Amino acid sequence: MRLQPLTVGVSAAANLHSVAADPLVFLNGQVTAIPSWDLQSSAEIGTDLAALSKTGVDTSSWRHITTSKCTLMSCLINAGVYSEDDLFYSENMKRVDDRQFSVPWTYRQEYSLEPGPGKHFFLKTHGITSRADIFLNGKQVASKDQQAGSFAGKNYDITKLVAKQNALAIQVHPTSYYHDFALGWVDWNPWPADNGTGVWRDVEVKQTGPVALESLRIITKVGPTVERLKDPATVTLKSRAENLEDKPMVVTAHGSVFAPFGRKAAPITWSKQLTLPPRSITDIVLETTVTDPAIWWPKQWGDQPLYSGALAITVNNTLSDSITQQFGLRSVTSKLNSHQDVTYIVNHIPFQVIGAGYTPNIFLQFDPSRWEAELQYVLDLGLNTVRLEGKNEHPILYEIANRLGIFLMPGWECCDKWESWSYNHDLFLNPPPVWSNADYTIANNSMLHEAAMLQTHPSVLTYLIGSDYWPDARATPIYLNALKHYDWQTPIIGSASKRGYSPLTGPSGMKMEGPYDWVPPNYWYETSPPRAGSAFGFGSELGAGVGTPTVSSLTKFLSPSDLDDLWKNPTKPLYHMSREGSEFTTRQIYHSALSARWGSPTSLEDYLMKSQIMDYEATRAQFEAFAVKWSDRNRPATGLIYWMLNNAWPSLHWNVWDYYMKPGGSYYGAKAGARREHVVYDYTTKEVWIVDRTVDDLYREREVEIQVVGLDGGVKFGSLVKVESLPNGSGRVAGLGGEGALGYLTGGVFLRLVLRDGDGGVLSRNVYWLSKELDRLDWGETTWFVTPVGRYADYKEFNTLKEAEMTVGVERRGEKEVVVNLENRASVPAFFVGLELLDGDGNDVLPLTWEDNYVTLWPGEKIRLVAKSVGSRGWQPASVRVGGKNVKEMLVSVS
Repeated sequence: MRLQPLTVGVSAAANLHSVAADPLVFLNGQVTAIPSWDLQSSAEIGTDLAALSKTGVDTSSWRHITTSKCTLMSCLINAGVYSEDDLFYSENMKRVDDRQFSVPWTYRQEYSLEPGPGKHFFLKTHGITSRADIFLNGKQVASKDQQAGSFAGKNYDITKLVAKQNALAIQVHPTSYYHDFALGWVDWNPWPADNGTGVWRDVEVKQTGPVALESLRIITKVGPTVERLKDPATVTLKSRAENLEDKPMVVTAHGSVFAPFGRKAAPITWSKQLTLPPRSITDIVLETTVTDPAIWWPKQWGDQPLYSGALAITVNNTLSDSITQQFGLRSVTSKLNSHQDVTYIVNHIPFQVIGAGYTPNIFLQFDPSRWEAELQYVLDLGLNTVRLEGKNEHPILYEIANRLGIFLMPGWECCDKWESWSYNHDLFLNPPPVWSNADYTIANNSMLHEAAMLQTHPSVLTYLIGSDYWPDARATPIYLNALKHYDWQTPIIGSASKRGYSPLTGPSGMKMEGPYDWVPPNYWYETSPPRAGSAFGFGSELGAGVGTPTVSSLTKFLSPSDLDDLWKNPTKPLYHMSREGSEFTTRQIYHSALSARWGSPTSLEDYLMKSQIMDYEATRAQFEAFAVKWSDRNRPATGLIYWMLNNAWPSLHWNVWDYYMKPGGSYYGAKAGARREHVVYDYTTKEVWIVDRTVDDLYREREVEIQVVGLDGGVKFGSLVKVESLPNGSGRVAGLGGEGALGYLTGGVFLRLVLRDGDGGVLSRNVYWLSKELDRLDWGETTWFVTPVGRYADYKEFNTLKEAEMTVGVERRGEKEVVVNLENRASVPAFFVGLELLDGDGNDVLPLTWEDNYVTLWPGEKIRLVAKSVGSRGWQPASVRVGGKNVKEMLVSVS
């Protein structure tokens, strides 16, 4: 059997965490996280934290955790109590006994310090879910009323409590998504048994001298126009200095700005002296000028030079405290157009947001290598932004985004305690629980912490203080004042929808009108009301609900009976869809469309092939429509956040790549639709458009080849059009309707659009499969999550395509690349040819990128495709599996 026993027992292992010989911190300005934990339930050890936080407690029977941060479930996985693979298989996660998490649990660790005259020590938290009692050396540091909220970081002065040997005990309390400020999941996936309870972010110890610094804020100001971006930039370093002594302190504040790596420029250093009154907090402000500034750009527009700012305080020429942060020189603003749609402006250039919604791991596991790979995927897709709805993660995620040139949109989440307003009638609890005075305090602490954590990162595009609903009249100024307190410089949005707004923020300029389930490709091009989520305005979360994993991933988490249900029982709720009780527990809407358009599936293999085609078509159309409509004169499409980017666990929908990092149809459709330079077919008008998302030059000569081929391989139409490309915009190339090539279709055809530069180099290649008639949408029956289809397009004749003969050549190029040469030797198109890279055991080689995949080749056409390794994981390719809609599967060795 796959399933291992899912029980929480008592370990007999020896205590692995004896007090370290070296002190945890020993220099002023040093900050170190508690590196590991001993963990146990209060059902086993009780709740006497005064006793548990004394040195010498025997923890040999506790769980020994080798990471600095983890929720209870994540900790138990770390300790070997649970296996993630087993938990995710079929419905095994239902068998976890959630009653074990109905009582408090205690995280405990011992460490050494070197207390002495003039030394001060602080315990820094960054949010504990959902609240915690904290004791050190038998004394209380904070109660669960003080340390409350998953994002409410606090700084506790523990100087009077520390000794050479120290014992820290943190008791976490059970979390309710509807009553606590936690990281909830709404309907995204089943909820973890622990509701995310635990020390999910680092708990740190800091040492300072008599003066301590708060977090570093860095305020930047670049040239006022694009043409003047190279004007000298202003950089201001700010922090609050606290005199911890009972006497005045004469201090020297030292500022430093270090140039980006590889840039030959001496550090800028300067200082000033000031006197701090006893037990006071004083703002330290140091301003300087950077000549010849290196400007930070999103990846598609330029480079990502990163400066470092440092602020230090010395007393009598001895360091008391220091702080350092990375930053970038860039400008981000926003404005509302005449339709009250928001447009972001980056470095004085209008910036169309093309992104998707992110989710962390279901157990909130800390995994920087995975984040690196995921953001590399984002770049490969051509996206420029990722939205983090209430999942603000850890600073390292923002550091990766800074380096790679990807914007992030952090903010608070919907549908639980965070939006428990009297005017929110969409909550599970109705009426919603009213916020108490203590709740507003937690909200304030949460916003202060996140503002301080995020303020310096150039990757932060904006902050959304509301998601589905705007915060109430008391919470809104709390959030705004907290952000102002930390010198926030990017736009603050009241909510991600148009349901309402506070006068303090004004309209959000974002819409949240769906869809979240399958719609046909022509949906996105609709121009007549109500048109809901089609390509206009700023869609803060919307998508066709696709994201079907391939069979190699499915078999990792679905049992044989689950696999049967996937294609045979469309009305049956599936555990690996959304949370039970939501509108998204079945694939019925999707399955109905697949069967009507492509024919009822005859096997799992047939179902998955048709699913990948449907997924590709759905995501490509959405991204292409928004790209085309960016330049629409009537109502431009100013931004798109696709729902969703990834999954918290193995899921059957709502992703661009699956949980195992395997790209499928939704990935390659999105990649085709989000190319920097591209040629696009508008399904409704039958027009061809050119898209250019660069900002390099004013105009560039381009050539567009248009060709229509029948299912028999015969050429029905061909044309070559010379055009000029306008960067950061789109333009019409040709019309194919009316008397044109596609005006009077009598059956299915393929349309190929190829974009070439002035030298004939291919910039993009795009193939559509078109039926005689479009899907007809019943717009009058639109709900919040879908617009039903009254009549489906018919693609069944594509099932009758003659088999295409392919030749495949594979070679390894260097340590991290594999090159595949495809040739279609048949007289008919080779339709939807997919490639998978495998290791010697036949397993997927992941993560990786293909420059293109699921390609359709004309008769006699040759294509070269390159696969590249992503990240630092093993890269041992042995073969390539190739197959398509009318191409027999073959396995070709890597030479």
